[in-house]
Amino acid sequence: MIFRRWVDRMASSVEVCPVQLPGRGNRIREVPFTQMTPLVESVAEGLSPFLEKPFAFFGHSLGAIVSFELALKLQREGRKLPVHLFVSGRRAPCIPRQDPITYNLPDEQFVEELKRLNGTPKEVLEHAELMQLMLPVLKADFEISETYKHSGEPLLRGCPITAFGGKQDEEAPPEYLEAWQQHTTGPFKQRMLPGDHFFLHASEQLLLAALNQELCSMTARLEASY
Repeated sequence: MIFRRWVDRMASSVEVCPVQLPGRGNRIREVPFTQMTPLVESVAEGLSPFLEKPFAFFGHSLGAIVSFELALKLQREGRKLPVHLFVSGRRAPCIPRQDPITYNLPDEQFVEELKRLNGTPKEVLEHAELMQLMLPVLKADFEISETYKHSGEPLLRGCPITAFGGKQDEEAPPEYLEAWQQHTTGPFKQRMLPGDHFFLHASEQLLLAALNQELCSMTARLEASY
């Protein structure tokens, strides 16, 4: 739902293709994924028809790791890589997780963790029926994130990576974002924007401006090469 708003805010040369996973929106009756590998395989299958033209991936938080693992899968299969990988609000895969596991907490304690992260609107947290609907999906996402381990595969070959972070994000501080450069042989950039872990809301205009600039520049270089 967040990325659908981007459709009218990106440059005309950029087509926004949001990915909606099971358990959300019109897929709410589908069982959500709880492990990274089957999730990435499913996303790869769904996106396959669209990956013949130049494409980029953007993922925030868990989505950053999904995008990265999807790029690795394409590389293993000898397919085209993204012209750019944009990762947001997530420490690099090479940094091991040290935080406590939370996905299996009792509901009340899990909701307290959601409050701490400050990404779920207060009115949603206080809506008991809505939370009962959302908790299985949220816990499934946390399980994917908290059980993920980087396989130590070879670097992405030549794929540029830009890592975005929130200046007040304790989950992904600058040094954790900087480590993303260890996962590619291509160029690396880091951008810190105002806000906490969910800076993509508070700093949406700045984020989209940066994405537009990079993608339009990439488009111009691609057109010049034809």
